[in-house]
Amino acid sequence: MPVSLTPNAITAINAGDVNLKPLLQVLDIKLIGKIQERGQERYRLLISDGALAEHAMIAVQLNDRVKSGQVVIGSIVQLIDYICSTVKNRKLIVVLNMETIIPQSETIGNPKMSPESDAEAQIPLSAPGSMPPPNRAVFNEPAIQQSVNKAPPRGVNFQNPANSTATPSFRPSVQPSYQPPPSYRNHGPIMKNEAPARIIPIAALNPYQGRWAIKARVTAKGDIRRYNNAKGDGKVFSFDLLDSDGGEIRITCFNAVVDRFHDVVEVGKVYLISKGSLKPAQKNFNHLKNEWEIFLEATSTVELCPDEDGSIPRQQFSFRPISDIESAENNTILDTIGVVTSVNPSVPILRKNGMETHRRVLNLKDESGKAVEVTLWGEFCNREGRQLEEMVVDSAFYPVLAIKAGKVSDFSGKSIGTISSTQLFINPDFPEAQKLRSWFDHGGKDIASSSISRDNMPGGGSRNEIRKTVSQIKEEGLGRSDKPDWVTVKATVSFIKTDSFCYTACPLMIGDKQCNKKVTQTGTNTWLCDRCNQESEECDYRYLLQVQIQDHSGLTWVTAFQESGEEIMGCPAKQIYTLKNELQNDEEFAEIVRNRLFHQYLLKLKIKEESYGDEQRVKITVVKVDKVNYTSESKYLLDLVRREIS
Repeated sequence: MPVSLTPNAITAINAGDVNLKPLLQVLDIKLIGKIQERGQERYRLLISDGALAEHAMIAVQLNDRVKSGQVVIGSIVQLIDYICSTVKNRKLIVVLNMETIIPQSETIGNPKMSPESDAEAQIPLSAPGSMPPPNRAVFNEPAIQQSVNKAPPRGVNFQNPANSTATPSFRPSVQPSYQPPPSYRNHGPIMKNEAPARIIPIAALNPYQGRWAIKARVTAKGDIRRYNNAKGDGKVFSFDLLDSDGGEIRITCFNAVVDRFHDVVEVGKVYLISKGSLKPAQKNFNHLKNEWEIFLEATSTVELCPDEDGSIPRQQFSFRPISDIESAENNTILDTIGVVTSVNPSVPILRKNGMETHRRVLNLKDESGKAVEVTLWGEFCNREGRQLEEMVVDSAFYPVLAIKAGKVSDFSGKSIGTISSTQLFINPDFPEAQKLRSWFDHGGKDIASSSISRDNMPGGGSRNEIRKTVSQIKEEGLGRSDKPDWVTVKATVSFIKTDSFCYTACPLMIGDKQCNKKVTQTGTNTWLCDRCNQESEECDYRYLLQVQIQDHSGLTWVTAFQESGEEIMGCPAKQIYTLKNELQNDEEFAEIVRNRLFHQYLLKLKIKEESYGDEQRVKITVVKVDKVNYTSESKYLLDLVRREIS
């Protein structure tokens, strides 16, 4: 029996029917090159219904069908998911999914090019009744033979009478001739774009489409960011979507569009979105597994939808064990999950642009036998970071933490850091979290883990907080390399120099920062700043403390500036300056100093060799002062003992 293609299928598809699922024959295959900037190959087919032929572009995820020989010239295929677009006034079918029904067949009918296709295009001369030449398509004889030997696909009848040696013939199920879709009957003329856009999966989005709509849940929403470039000032924000088929895509809004949609979009809600433009995803900033991202425009629509059946998941994870992170490339964006074993205090950090942010470091471990340092930045320190600190430090409870879109850093070992699109889930109700919780509670807590974050202090400190003794600073020659050394010392303040403990500072603002450079008095009530080249009627008083610290191994001198000085002295520098120099109350001043001695702290130190004239000296600066938390310190010491035993 001859093979029956779907009659009038090309006409129907060109008219907009996307539900036909027709049987068509491949007459030609052509590699048209690679997509610019992404290096992906694209294949164009010439497909026929026996009467008419039309060009079709296959989605990149179908390239393997051609390369492996599943689709060759002569193949009978069934289009499962497709659209028809107009490109430069010519029709082009975009195939998103298809199945090979018959691997290879002689040309069926005498097809001609569709009137709506390229007028100069012709049916290839090699097509009628001939096998494809080697350079026209990938031909894989074993693959074809294997396909023939498989059980017949649905809708194909193999006729092979008993005791017959004839070659089996194939007959796909015959589909009816094309009829206009019922929804378009008896409606009279329809204005262009009057019909609502068809909802399609995110995975089916491509730039060849005209009108489309997607229904998806917002899984992440970024803050509004402001920028300045050659075109002027602007603002931008993005949010991520997830649909019921597991497809993800990022949507970006600029300027006036930000004002329209930023307050409308909420994380966790489902929206119907249409009339956006697709552009190549910027992979430096977009971690989602999609080659495209959507830019909303003035005509775009974002409509809230009821989450009736809950078919769209709340979140989608691709968890990787900590042991895999060790081999991940720098700047890789990934998901991971582990048990939080330690949390450090939040530390203020001054960015290169002069703005201040905060950093908090914690440690994760999992069943792979590895541990990793996680750095929380900005608001993550105050929100989830504070909650984790209360659990671990204050309550001695070790929660499970799932990290969505963490960024891998390979500076001094591998670590994970948060970015604007990162999401943290504390004790989530996931199967992976429940399994990890059970492992930790039934012995995992006592299993020693090897950290993939080198220079990591036992007990969970960050790479900039390596625990040392006072004597090790000199014995190991810290600070004498090109870069400073950063260590943490548990020590007692044993002496404070009081002859010069502060300096007069400039109170003027430079942008968002106070100048703070030393000023000199030029008159009775005026102070001159050489940096600002201005005079002020007042000045600030900022700490410049010289402090002697000691532990069981020895003692050394350190310098503490404003914030660290206030922690050590317990009051502002101006208060003590007034007491000593203006009120001349030496007794009360001495009492304050005595009360600040012999307190024990965790001192985070920056150690660097500097030049003073012709002499090289190692300067030790206190960058952070923390009171000793004896609960955390006990855990640190216990961990040291476990490491020594193991």
